[in-house]
Amino acid sequence: MLSTALTASLPTYSSVAQGNQSDWRHVDNWQSWQQVGQAQLSILFFDIYQSRLLTPSGIYQQQSFDVTPHPLALTIEYQRNISQEQLLDATFEQWLKLGFAKQDAKRWIDQLSAIFPDIKSGQTLTYVTNGSTGKFVYSPRPSQSRHIGSISDESLNDAFLSIWLSPKSEYADLRQQLIGMR
Repeated sequence: MLSTALTASLPTYSSVAQGNQSDWRHVDNWQSWQQVGQAQLSILFFDIYQSRLLTPSGIYQQQSFDVTPHPLALTIEYQRNISQEQLLDATFEQWLKLGFAKQDAKRWIDQLSAIFPDIKSGQTLTYVTNGSTGKFVYSPRPSQSRHIGSISDESLNDAFLSIWLSPKSEYADLRQQLIGMR
């Protein structure tokens, strides 16, 4: 499931929801949030990435079908090179497995293609959400990070994080580890 590989790329794709600017004041300090859980994705003998889920309180609480009822950050450190095309294909595949409509998934992939880059082993991509909208932070090196794109569509925000946080996620064990249940 390379789709669960987040990424960043290309020039900044800026579409932060203008109406939610005040909400971002509470999430701009996401680096200081507490870890809820972490998980390692490996397929066969290949390590793909290490992921961590952070929230202001260190607790993740899903409410009914809303996988992002509160601010959270999902950080993925890649352990192998993954092309933009592989990331987009895997993301699309995961959305179909989760039951999202094909036309929605295609529309969302078009938006992510303006954000996702080719990613190299050791690079990190973080998706930070205020619960409604989100932004991608790309770290090509541990000491460098930059905002590379934003998501203002709440349905895309939830669909993207559903890959890891939905009870229907293909990788149930990883989900359990990320949300602090193991």
